[in-house]
Amino acid sequence: MSSLRRTDLLALSNLRNDGRKPNEIRRMTVQMSPLTNASSTNGSALVQMGLTSVLCAVSGPIDCARRSDELSDRAVLEVNVRTAPFAPSSGDRRTANPTSDRRIIEQSSLIKNAMEASLMLHLFPKTRIILDITILADDGGRLSAAINACTCALVDAGLPMKDLVCSCSAGLVTGTGSTADGLEDIELMDLNQREISTYSNEASAVYMPVATMPQRGTVVLAQCESRLNSVDVFEKVLTAAMEGCQMVFHIMEACIRERTAKLLASKMGNTTVNVNFI
Repeated sequence: MSSLRRTDLLALSNLRNDGRKPNEIRRMTVQMSPLTNASSTNGSALVQMGLTSVLCAVSGPIDCARRSDELSDRAVLEVNVRTAPFAPSSGDRRTANPTSDRRIIEQSSLIKNAMEASLMLHLFPKTRIILDITILADDGGRLSAAINACTCALVDAGLPMKDLVCSCSAGLVTGTGSTADGLEDIELMDLNQREISTYSNEASAVYMPVATMPQRGTVVLAQCESRLNSVDVFEKVLTAAMEGCQMVFHIMEACIRERTAKLLASKMGNTTVNVNFI
């Protein structure tokens, strides 16, 4: 009697390598105010999406270091991304230089553009707001996790926003099923590092991180480096990513409401706030 491997059982059940369905995101947890003892921090958040973990700290609004850096009509948003030496899941322990590493510079720019779409920077002219992001563990989707961590940290800092910026990745891969036109394409939500590495060698595979403001129905980021065969492929991946962003929104909203309820209860003297909760 032949035994089946775990990967074979998952394939027969139409499940992914971590046991999820194609339209499922990874387990997501949010911890508000993990850096309560930092004097220079106005708000912070720790977001975990599967095995990917990102910490974000917010400082500001504060005065600009030089008057030449000031903007008369709005605040300046600075985004600093750092990767811990133990963060990569590939085993590479080299420390990336935030000022010269191309991927870090690009992701910092993408995060800045996404957050500027929601932050009401015009309320704080001639000041700056600093987002310090640290990638603690990287198992795929670190851009999405960083954007979600920034949103929660900004909420924790009490800075006004038009809407929560929620991010989730999506991909399109060739499945095992068949149709009249050939193999069936499958949309996947929130890909992990193993899936990204596996499908990156396929010419038809698509991977796209997306950030939206769900209550407004606005897309603020759609980053795709894959070759798209048609507009239909883009629409499929974008729709799947937006559904994932909606799931992320519900998780973040529930955590923020729970945090707010505990703070209000503490203010009324009914309970004691535990700053480190999930």
